[in-house]
Amino acid sequence: MKVFFSSLLCVVVSFGCTDMPMDPTGYDLIIKRINVVDIENDQILSDRTVFIRDGRIEHIVDFAPELSDADVMIIEGDGKYLVPGFWDNHVHFRGGEGLIEENKRLLPLFIVNGITSVRDGGGDITDAVLEWREMISKGELLGPKIYTSGPKLDGPRGTWEGSIEISDTSQVSAAIDSLESLGADYVKIYDSTLSGEVFLAIIDETEKRGIPVTGHMPYTVLYGESVDRGLDATEHMYYVLKGSSAEEEEITEEIISRQGTSNPLGFWEALDYILATFDEERADSVYRVMAEKGTGAVPTLHIGYTLAWLKDTDHSGDEYLNYIGPGIKQTYNRRLNAAMRSSDAATQRRRDLADTFAEMVPKMEQAGVSILAGSDSGPYNTFVYPGISLHSELEAMVNAGLTPAQALRSSAPNGAAFFGVDNRYGSVSAGYVADLVILNENPLEDIRNSRSIDKVIINGKRVIEKEELDGMLQELKNLYSQ
Repeated sequence: MKVFFSSLLCVVVSFGCTDMPMDPTGYDLIIKRINVVDIENDQILSDRTVFIRDGRIEHIVDFAPELSDADVMIIEGDGKYLVPGFWDNHVHFRGGEGLIEENKRLLPLFIVNGITSVRDGGGDITDAVLEWREMISKGELLGPKIYTSGPKLDGPRGTWEGSIEISDTSQVSAAIDSLESLGADYVKIYDSTLSGEVFLAIIDETEKRGIPVTGHMPYTVLYGESVDRGLDATEHMYYVLKGSSAEEEEITEEIISRQGTSNPLGFWEALDYILATFDEERADSVYRVMAEKGTGAVPTLHIGYTLAWLKDTDHSGDEYLNYIGPGIKQTYNRRLNAAMRSSDAATQRRRDLADTFAEMVPKMEQAGVSILAGSDSGPYNTFVYPGISLHSELEAMVNAGLTPAQALRSSAPNGAAFFGVDNRYGSVSAGYVADLVILNENPLEDIRNSRSIDKVIINGKRVIEKEELDGMLQELKNLYSQ
């Protein structure tokens, strides 16, 4: 079978003009008359035709050739919008062996929402996550590409099950050896009982080995020191906020001096002082240093607002509760009960923090900090649903002051850059892996249009239509309504 063109003119988007094949039979997929969303330059490239072969975009031309008798799948774009598959840069699969199957059933929720890659922040079902990662890569399981940290690194008797416990710096190398042997994609640090010395030693060791490292930071460490040592990204905004306090040094010394006493200065109490001493000039300086050193930030604004308003919000009618297993829904009670027990002062503090974090994000973006969109969805994170919450995070970023293009860059392009694969993922450009989403509406006009998903394309070969996407949701609903 042959493909015939009505025009020989070739203009290739973003890569200059190259010769188009006269007979491109053998392409896996051709998408005609589609508007390519150029996230990097905040523009729409109208009426393009995209040629995909062997899982990659090979050509993008600015005309729609007449194609007939082609032994190739052709999608009529009909003026819709083509974006790179979304990345959720902070998710969790966890809850123990009894919740492995329910966690596995979360995978379709990412695909339904156009999320073709996720960064898993660690849990206690690592073996299952690694198995899914392998099956997805082979096409044996439908789900997003999984980049995982494996178990978190924490101190003795840490908060989260499955974490690797490190008591002193002599154990750091062996802990990272174990993560490398598992095939972890990066290192995730947690701060519940971890000492400042061990935290910094972990950064030093990962820097030496060239492994990306991110996570939470003990408040016994100065934020600037973690950035100087080579922290690749900071999860949530609590730690950037600490570095932005005019009295960070004094507060840190007080925390250290009161350790092991009957009157320790705890995380939330310290936050009161930090928030009260937030300094705009110091914050601007911190952002500039983060940009210079290449330390990104995962703001997780949506979960911040969700948890801050748990006490006064009725989530019983949330659509996505239909697609979540009963065991995972049970885990939601931990944060929900804590919120209901919170004093009015504590509740207001959470809300003030959420507002402050939102105000910081556009200033970080302006300073050149790499912002990464992450939902923090998964078991225990109450009413923050896998898949759909990434779109809520993009909306929260735009509400905070980012443009839709900046919010979109925080998902796929910046997520890919974190792992150094931004030359292959995160753009609708020639040479890039064809993980793509077709939207009905323009997301640069309104970020809420990121939800208007018509088709999801996996690796340039599997095209999942809206009807099939809706069927995935219905299948989960049917399963859990029995």
